[in-house]
Amino acid sequence: MIQLDFYGTLVAASLVLLLGRGLVARVGFLRSYNIPEPVAGGLVVAVLLLILRTFDIEVRFDTSLQTPLMLAFFATIGLSADLASLKKGGRVVGIFLLAVIGLLVVQNAMGIGLATLLGLDPLMGLLTGSITLAGGHGTGAAWGTVFSEKYGLAFASELALASATFGLVLGGLIGGPVARLLIKRVQVPGCNQEQAPRLPKGFEQPNKERSITPFSFVETLALIAVSLLAGNLLNGFLQGTAFELPTFVCVLFVGVVLRNGLSALGLYQVFEREVSVLGNVSLSLFLAIALMSLKLWDLAALALPIFIILAVQALVMALFAIFVTFRVMGSNYDAAVLAAGHCGFGLGATPTAIANMQAVTQRYGPSQIAFLVVPMVGAFFIDIINVIVIKLYLALPLFAAV
Repeated sequence: MIQLDFYGTLVAASLVLLLGRGLVARVGFLRSYNIPEPVAGGLVVAVLLLILRTFDIEVRFDTSLQTPLMLAFFATIGLSADLASLKKGGRVVGIFLLAVIGLLVVQNAMGIGLATLLGLDPLMGLLTGSITLAGGHGTGAAWGTVFSEKYGLAFASELALASATFGLVLGGLIGGPVARLLIKRVQVPGCNQEQAPRLPKGFEQPNKERSITPFSFVETLALIAVSLLAGNLLNGFLQGTAFELPTFVCVLFVGVVLRNGLSALGLYQVFEREVSVLGNVSLSLFLAIALMSLKLWDLAALALPIFIILAVQALVMALFAIFVTFRVMGSNYDAAVLAAGHCGFGLGATPTAIANMQAVTQRYGPSQIAFLVVPMVGAFFIDIINVIVIKLYLALPLFAAV
């Protein structure tokens, strides 16, 4: 057995990211379906470690950095949430949010039902529901840890990451076909008319850049550190109460309060570009460590039933986008683009949703409202609401004996 210490694990994680970057740059399939670099590199390493294990060689990593990196990522999500921007979306954001909530409820009901029919633990149904599909790798890993430590579910983290990866690919696969099907039913704005050059709007328009300096870096790092400290204290305070929440949700909440509280008081404006950089670094390293540590051999016995559940979830997502999201959002071109985006983050992640919408709008034309609503809901609200839905499901009598 080869045991890597803290420094060895950090080096290995960095190499995984470089490997993933090279793979995504050279393999068209990975680029086409927007597979993140840490996911690509991490899965390759996990497979290599599986092969080594057949020769009685096992590599173990020091994962002590994994949780702080995950919490730092959720802190940056909170620090990026500008509640004032809600006014721009208004009613459309509210309606889309209701559609998103509906999908979360359906995904968990479907996951639990299928898991029960296949003779699996109902908790696995939740993990293959909104936790990993709408939540993605970060949320999946966070809840996987909770399920392992609090509920004693074996291989929960491995199952969560595998489900999130599967969902990420499917989210990129079905978004385009769903949008093409729906666009046949509507009139595309500006169709057969010469379009005037358009400046990017909403999510497409980058924020005004400011130079990153050592002092501004320390300022942002301090905000993340405060979010981590206060979030952990809040989590400890809520332990054992009816409002008990996972640590990452408390950290995210503190980040939201810091960002919007400081702004409202006129004391400080969060440097969004730097928050994004630190958040992406934290997430990338976290995913690299989590994925290269995957014990694929532990998932072998669950491969077929989990695949069945996730395949059905993908079909449900497509049908929901066509018959619910598209209709409640107005049955027009913007609704079709929003349906493609919903497929992206309903099964995978917000970046997948953006890629789906960009593929549609590059062919058929712009949709400003879609690029305003989807990032707002997919990058922030989905995490908060998902936690509430999951907690409500865990309160069901079905899980009382767990």
